[in-house]
Amino acid sequence: MEEKNYITPAGHERIKTELLKLLNLDRPEVVKVVHWAASNGDRSENGDYIYGKKRLREIDRRIRFLNKRLEFAVVVDNLARKSGENDADQVFFGATVTYSALEGPQAGKQTVITIVGVDEVDLDKGHVSWVSPIAKALIKSRIGDCVFIQTPTGPTEIEILDVQYL
Repeated sequence: MEEKNYITPAGHERIKTELLKLLNLDRPEVVKVVHWAASNGDRSENGDYIYGKKRLREIDRRIRFLNKRLEFAVVVDNLARKSGENDADQVFFGATVTYSALEGPQAGKQTVITIVGVDEVDLDKGHVSWVSPIAKALIKSRIGDCVFIQTPTGPTEIEILDVQYL
């Protein structure tokens, strides 16, 4: 049995968009090129045919992967938390958390991360996976709580300054 694939509504939409683009645009275009190249005769030294078949396999592999990710996707919508009705100050999947290290070289520096699905990780934007060590340490904590996270330099205590659901 496959593990659940928690994902935000925006991440789910991005995967669906990529899948539809592959199915409706990219794959048909490559099939046309391969068909044209195959009609030219000798396929053993036909670069368009060889590359086209390789590209077609890559597209099909990506389509299978995306279909499987969507099949096990559990879209988590934090609408109630966004409106402040349910535990808006507690960290759950989809939260944007502002925290500050209480010790070490990063002491006092504020960091903002958003806890997202494994398919949505983008460290440049501060998006971390819900299975990452920092997310696991933060889950279920509240504004004002201090938690320990494991860093390359050892355990570090951080304080949660803000929790938002965007």
